Amino acid sequence: MEVPRLKWECLTYEDPNGGKIVIWPHLPCILMPNNLRIRKWDGLALLYSRDDIAILKEEEKDEVKSPGINVQAVLASGGTMGLLLRDIQTLEVNGPSIPDPEPIRLLRHAENSGKKPVYTIIPEITDMKWEEWYSKCADNQVKIINLLKVLNKSKRYSKNRLRASKMVEVSEKINSEIGAAAASCASWWIEEQRVLTEDLIKERDERYAARIKGALNDLRNRRLDESGSSDVILLVPVHQAYLEQLYDAIINCSKIEIMEIE
Repeated sequence: MEVPRLKWECLTYEDPNGGKIVIWPHLPCILMPNNLRIRKWDGLALLYSRDDIAILKEEEKDEVKSPGINVQAVLASGGTMGLLLRDIQTLEVNGPSIPDPEPIRLLRHAENSGKKPVYTIIPEITDMKWEEWYSKCADNQVKIINLLKVLNKSKRYSKNRLRASKMVEVSEKINSEIGAAAASCASWWIEEQRVLTEDLIKERDERYAARIKGALNDLRNRRLDESGSSDVILLVPVHQAYLEQLYDAIINCSKIEIMEIE
């Protein structure tokens, strides 16, 4: 998998029917600096399912009771996320934290500031098409070639981190520590995507894009009902390494999946 450009600025899609989709890059498990945050938005689209949101809230409760318990659990279990958390611990950044601090921060802001609409972009497991996608992912994961590649995970992670460090965009808004964290986060992202075929990635991205456009459509209709204006902003926080890929999927998406909030 190619290393993506690691950008710090949002990418914005302006819908011809009105409204904007603002895709905001953040780093997993890190609370982002204030100068990189987005202040103005009307609705929030999270790359989570409803079950994922429930898990986020439970992890938040666990963290209040026992600070650091979630990070320690991941470190003990190993895996690529463990490699990422260890990297973050060596850097002077605001992390690592579990649950992912930016999505939970934005979720709480949406709930506490006039109940801004929150859309879950990952379908539920009861969705037949999505269940089929998960099934194909599982089949691909157990193939012999992928099982063998696990043996070189740490070496591959370090190699991709070095490659990613050359793709970090220079910005006055960040320091070298955040830049190093970006490279580690990108390496983690690449490793997580490794078990997916190009077709599976394409299918996932197209579904996400259709649901994000559906979320904007619902948000726009809500504003039209309230004020007669279609000038709305849907904020989509994404891991930085996924920024351009998701943006391209939205631009090329011709479908709109009907979305509603509960």
